[in-house]
Amino acid sequence: MANLKAIRDRIQSVKNTKKITEAMRLVAAAKVRRAQDQVTKTRPFADRLAQVLYGLQTRLKFEDADLELLKQRPVETVGLLVVSGDRGLCGAYNSNVIRRAENRVREIEAEGLNCQLIVVGTKAAQYFGRRDYKISATYENLEQIPNSAEASKISDELLSEFLSGSVDRIELVYTKFVSLISSRPVVQTLLPLDPQGLEAQDDEIFRLTSNGGNFEVERSAVTSEVKPFPRDMLFEQDPVQILNALLPLYLNNQLLRSLQESAASELAARMTAMSNASDNASTLMNTLTLSYNKARQAAITQEILEVCGGAEALD
Repeated sequence: MANLKAIRDRIQSVKNTKKITEAMRLVAAAKVRRAQDQVTKTRPFADRLAQVLYGLQTRLKFEDADLELLKQRPVETVGLLVVSGDRGLCGAYNSNVIRRAENRVREIEAEGLNCQLIVVGTKAAQYFGRRDYKISATYENLEQIPNSAEASKISDELLSEFLSGSVDRIELVYTKFVSLISSRPVVQTLLPLDPQGLEAQDDEIFRLTSNGGNFEVERSAVTSEVKPFPRDMLFEQDPVQILNALLPLYLNNQLLRSLQESAASELAARMTAMSNASDNASTLMNTLTLSYNKARQAAITQEILEVCGGAEALD
C-alpha cells in the first residue's frame, strides 16, 4: 500500500505541474497577442517616418551630407548591443542569443578590434557579468512588451557612445521572430547608419491565431507606398538639419522593432516550452496511472491469494 500511495502522490504532483505549465502557455499566448498589437500600433509612425526619409533621400545625396550618424570612420572599438530575456523557462532562447553574441565577440577580437557590450536582459547581464567581458551599460527588468520610452532610453545611450567616440561602430545581436517554433539570432549594424537602407522596404507582420484548438502564426506582407516630395516643395529649414533631427528617430524605431521581435521570440519560445512540458506531463501521468493500476491489481491478487490460503489452512 505504501507503494500505491507514493504513486498516487506522484500522479497528483504531475497533475498540479501540468496545470501550471498550461497556465503559463496561455499567459505567453496572450502576451504574444499584445506584442502583435504593439507592432501594429507603432507601424503608422514608422511608415510615415520612412516616407519622409525617402523623400529627403530623393532630394539630397546623403553621402555628401556632413552628418555624424552617417559618417564612416576607421573602426577601433565596436559596441555590441545584446538583447536577451529577464526570465527563464523559454527553452534555448537565452542560450542561443548569448552564444551568438560570444561568437561575434570572438570574431571582432580576431580582427584586432576592441569590443564592449551593452546588455539588455537579466540573463545576458548575469552571464557576461560573471565572465571577463567589458560591459558599458546594462538594462534589466524592462517591460515584457517593449515600448518607445524604453527603446528611446537605450538609443540615447547608443548615440552617446557613438557621438563621443567611445565606439566607432555599434552592432545589435537580437532574436528574429520566425514562427512559434522557430527563431534565429541575428547580427545587425545600427551605427553608422547606411544611407542605402533608409528607404522604405517591404515588411511583414505576424498574427497569432488559433486553428483546431492549437496556436499558429500567420505572416502577411506589408508594403508602404512612398512617393518623392513634389518638385516645388520648399523647406523652411535646411534639409540637412531636418535629416539630422530625423535620423535619431529612425534609429529609435529600428531598435524598438528589434526589441519587439525579441520579445515575441521569447514569448513564442516560452509557449513552445510550456506546451512540451504539458505534453510530457500527460505522458508521464499515463505511465504512472498504468503503473498504479498494475500495482493495485497485484495487491488485490495478493490479498485474494492470502484469503484463499487462509481458508485452505482452516479446512
